[in-house]
Amino acid sequence: MRALRSALLAGLIAFAPVVAGAEGAVSGDRVKIGVLADMSTAMADNYGTGSVTAARLAVEDFGPTVLGKPIEIVAADHQSKPDVASTLARRWYDVEGVDMITDLDNSAIALGVQALAKEKGRLALITGSGSTVITGAQCSANGALWVIDTHALARAIAKPLVEAGEKSWFYVVADITLGKSFVADVTPVVTKGGGKVAGQVFHPLLSPDLSSQILQAQASGAGVIALFNVGGDAINAVKQASEFGVLGGRQKLAGFYMTVVDVHALGLTVAGGLYLSEAFYWDTDDATRAFAKRFYDRQRAMPNSYQAGVYSAVMHYLKAVKAAGTDAAEPVMAKMRETPIDDFMTRGGRLRPDGRVIRDVSLFRVKRPEESKGEWDVMERVATLPGDDAFRPLSESDCPLVKGKP
Repeated sequence: MRALRSALLAGLIAFAPVVAGAEGAVSGDRVKIGVLADMSTAMADNYGTGSVTAARLAVEDFGPTVLGKPIEIVAADHQSKPDVASTLARRWYDVEGVDMITDLDNSAIALGVQALAKEKGRLALITGSGSTVITGAQCSANGALWVIDTHALARAIAKPLVEAGEKSWFYVVADITLGKSFVADVTPVVTKGGGKVAGQVFHPLLSPDLSSQILQAQASGAGVIALFNVGGDAINAVKQASEFGVLGGRQKLAGFYMTVVDVHALGLTVAGGLYLSEAFYWDTDDATRAFAKRFYDRQRAMPNSYQAGVYSAVMHYLKAVKAAGTDAAEPVMAKMRETPIDDFMTRGGRLRPDGRVIRDVSLFRVKRPEESKGEWDVMERVATLPGDDAFRPLSESDCPLVKGKP
């Protein structure tokens, strides 16, 4: 795996010759896109080289040039460290002429790079983070939150389960911004549906043993144990819940920031019965399966929502550059907002003034081993929330860019 990553990173810069055609106002004589992702820590499999592959596939489908200038992809590992990410992003914007940075998993990293993009007059299309603060109080005219957020995940998972009669909830929460965002977003959905929160327990990020927290949740008797954590923490929590018989008992387990990649890593014997939400599933229709096959041929894994989101963001960005006749941030963002988002991942999506992309979000149940027909046939769709129901309405936004806000 390390060799594969090294080979991918070594070959990330894709140069193309200048071809005859309309010349636009392109800075640095090329359009340069940076993929800044976790390549080496807990979330590497969910983002990492898969995000780079998705960006490269988007460029291949769009074509090697835009406005007669070559398109270049660069990538780097932020190591899940905000200071490392800030240093890399600043160098990309200031020295290397990067026009747009994408992926940006980890909310602290996403917020920092989005602020830097505004300062430098560049763009940040965040596909990997889920904090609603990004399009809320700290929204930016130079940023967008492309895939999903904690509000949409909260509604996509909690609303159908509460409506199905699951009224008692217990939270296992990573003590980070994302975990606390889930607490704030899920609780109103539960209580407005007539449910209650039986309890909650916090744990540090990257906890090797979550057995104590899982046992507390199990002992609570709550109908749903909600995991508000990510990466290795979420994996450990599901493993330990399976060991303690949670997934085989009357309680339901919901992973609020898990993906098809995590499910595959766990296996259906362990994860069967788990509930989770994604904005994309590879086995939805012919278009998603076609993209997934190309992605799998390079990554030996199926894409998740966040990796598909990189493709979607890069493709929509390049279309906007072409339509705007420039790679300047303001006119490109204007074109991105006025143009519907239509690709294999998103049908009739739109980018709002607060930077939130609106798209449908689905609740999935992980299949049991006997229900699966293949290695990556791991989930079945339970319910789908339309984007306007899933995401926080503009009327409730605290984004200063929204009309009527101070």
